[in-house]
Amino acid sequence: MWRFFVVAAMMTATVADAGEAIFEPGAKLKIEAKAGSGGEGPAWDPKLGIISSGGDGHTWRLDREGKTTIYRKKGGTNGLLFDSDGLLVCCEPVLRRVTRIDRAGTVTVLTEKYDGKRYNQPNDLTIDSKGRIYFSDPRYGSRNDMQIRDAAGRTIEGVYRIDPDGNVIRILGREVDRPNGVLVSANDKWLFIADNNNSSKDGARKLWRFDLQKDGGVDLASRTLLFDWGLGRGPDGVKQDQKGRLYVAGGLNKPNPPFEPAEDKKGGIYVIDPTSGKLLDFLRVPRDEVTNCAFGGDDLRTLYITGGGTLYSIRTTTPGRVLWPK
Repeated sequence: MWRFFVVAAMMTATVADAGEAIFEPGAKLKIEAKAGSGGEGPAWDPKLGIISSGGDGHTWRLDREGKTTIYRKKGGTNGLLFDSDGLLVCCEPVLRRVTRIDRAGTVTVLTEKYDGKRYNQPNDLTIDSKGRIYFSDPRYGSRNDMQIRDAAGRTIEGVYRIDPDGNVIRILGREVDRPNGVLVSANDKWLFIADNNNSSKDGARKLWRFDLQKDGGVDLASRTLLFDWGLGRGPDGVKQDQKGRLYVAGGLNKPNPPFEPAEDKKGGIYVIDPTSGKLLDFLRVPRDEVTNCAFGGDDLRTLYITGGGTLYSIRTTTPGRVLWPK
């Protein structure tokens, strides 16, 4: 059994309207692990438990008994996702590459350059039903060594697709500002992009939806704005439950210059309708910054959340949509 620790503030889920409850009635946000192990990720495996990226550069494991250990020392990972074979696919922004780890712990580099140029900082990833991997490549912090540019010399923070044969294609370039979280919907119908430019007051803080084509390409004309965080901190990681609802980590609780927290865009999990963009529910998370989430547990109704280096969890009414376990 998992060991749970209740957050001192006893943050409780609130239902936005009179419709179906999204979080279990009375469910409370609980601390699963501290010590900086909940920086990003996370990813669930029924045997390993939760794998997450820590702020200290290690990749961490929280096992089924609630014990936290280093899973991969100095892994330098960000977004993590188990593929349909139970192999862990990792974005590694420090080494500027995407890798895959097999069950024995062997690391294989899937891609580290595009057209001979190093990526910016691979950040987050998603995988479609055909095993094609999509990942975002933003750049936060110093921009001095960005190598990928368009014909006019402008930097590109794009979204790329790795096909099963290893071929890599850029499917979005300057059509988005600074892509962060990415998610392919059920049936490979849509590609959701969390566009989050934290470096400019004029930057995007928006959740976009694109039609995904059968060949894995994107219909650029289909771009649809689902939700806008305005001048507050925008969206980060994105996941989906089995009813299609989007769970988006985002927002900000305390000032982080040059941004002030928008009163209506606090830090937490925004549950959004994938068709209309309607905000269905909001779960407040006390620590900044809320970076990502993932469904897990034996019934896939536990939502794990990374925020401020802490790994949280809360129970939901609907299981999450995952590739692994099958």
